[in-house]
Amino acid sequence: MSRLLRFIGHRLYTTWATFWFVMPFVLTYPLQWALSQRPAWHRYLHTLNRYWSKLFIRMWGMPVETVGAHRLPVGHPCVYVANHSSYIDIPLLFRTIPGWLNIMGKSSLARVPVWGPIFGRAYITVDRESAVSRGRAMVQARRTLESGRSVVIFPEGAISKTPGQQLEPFKDGAFQLAIAAGVPIVPITMPLNHRFMPDVSGLRVRYSRLAIIVHPPLPTTGLTAADAPALKQRAYDLIASALRPEAGGIPEASTWRQPAPQPLVRA
Repeated sequence: MSRLLRFIGHRLYTTWATFWFVMPFVLTYPLQWALSQRPAWHRYLHTLNRYWSKLFIRMWGMPVETVGAHRLPVGHPCVYVANHSSYIDIPLLFRTIPGWLNIMGKSSLARVPVWGPIFGRAYITVDRESAVSRGRAMVQARRTLESGRSVVIFPEGAISKTPGQQLEPFKDGAFQLAIAAGVPIVPITMPLNHRFMPDVSGLRVRYSRLAIIVHPPLPTTGLTAADAPALKQRAYDLIASALRPEAGGIPEASTWRQPAPQPLVRA
């Protein structure tokens, strides 16, 4: 009976969370589409996306622990680097980081029906298997920083295979970019996002508290390209230090059925 009640609870909460994600987007879609048409309007589109993220995260009803928000640079650009463990990483970053951000996401996001083209026009997309695409994305990011706008990059390049437990190796691009542009690196850890919405086949949502930790900025003044590996390691160590291994792993799929009995093993 308790298994059935948990199954029903998970289904109801998944429906609630999906409704509050989709409904505001549907209502604002005509405005989002219009604002995505001209680069001069993308600032307002990002503001709308930030309020959309704040709204649905609030309506999901779980507490969000925010640590180190006072460390967020104000008034000058930087490169934010964060661990990647869930599809809600971007909304949580939009909710937490003020100002007009650019974010680098995988090119497949731009192919998501309805929402994807808006994202592709307003933010940076990259095919990490293509050297040309990676180079073009870095040029866009450099121009973004030169215009006074911060950039968010997931240096793992993909969602971690062991979220909450171990980071994937970091790519060099974000750190070379920050050094070349002369802006600080700001490491961010999101240790619990995979507990709410893991990267699995199908939709799996669980009521789970969230947390976001902003680490002290790492200055790049006086650094050269040769210093990028050491800078990358410092950011890696800071982000990894705030993971919570006890919360690692993917939550189980909900089912009302009892697990099938294991076959007997005969010697």
